Amino acid sequence: MAYEHLTLERNGPVGWLWLDRPDKRNALSADMWADLPSAVAELDADESVRAVVVAGRGPAFTVGIDLQMLMSLQPEGRSLAETKSHLYREIKRLQATMSAFEACSKPVVAAVHGYCLGAGIDLITACDIRLAAADAVFSVRETRLALVADVGTLQRLPRVIAPGHAAELAFTGADIDAPEAERIGLVNRVHPDPQELHSAAQTLGETIAANSPLAVQGSKTVMAAGAEMSTEQALDYVALWNSAFLHSNDLAEAMSAFMEKRPPEFTGT
Repeated sequence: MAYEHLTLERNGPVGWLWLDRPDKRNALSADMWADLPSAVAELDADESVRAVVVAGRGPAFTVGIDLQMLMSLQPEGRSLAETKSHLYREIKRLQATMSAFEACSKPVVAAVHGYCLGAGIDLITACDIRLAAADAVFSVRETRLALVADVGTLQRLPRVIAPGHAAELAFTGADIDAPEAERIGLVNRVHPDPQELHSAAQTLGETIAANSPLAVQGSKTVMAAGAEMSTEQALDYVALWNSAFLHSNDLAEAMSAFMEKRPPEFTGT
């Protein structure tokens, strides 16, 4: 499927989702908000894809929501009740766009270079792993625009980094650079430039893809479910999960490959 400001690529077992509006530093326009869930679903449904990388074309990952689109969320000529109902529905729709990355059954890696502002933080915190180039700049920019971030940052960021760091970013709206993002755990690693960042993201995707899809996707599901459970409940959940999925062709292949001293070839069955 063709998208106006998104590009999908397959590089071996790694699917790439490019934010492709470089002349606007990938400001998220209305069509991008509408198309992102479909693009994620397309890669998720592709059995040849075992890991997904989301990255940005041009000088920045994304500067956040397009300001013209933001202004359009305040329609004129409606009653106060109609306006509030319309805005509530729009916010829920935008939340669903970012939640699509979290809902993807396959691991999603965010590869961030340049600016990652506002909605960019919503996006990367919905991903499983975050990598950055040395030039990356991060900001919960909504605060500086007199807004409360409402598309996932305030819910997911405190699960990614310590709550105190999340609070500081949200309350100040301050910019932080890549080394600081790595120090507080927002990103796993920092790479010297976008080229090396994208190469590292591909390598990480390939490393993930070399493992059993059943185990990788099961691990993502179990970790997500466990985040809302007590330890006892989460242990019971994974026990039930493995009771259902432990005996697989991939497990037999792993055992055979180990005995034969060769790399396994997993099929996800």
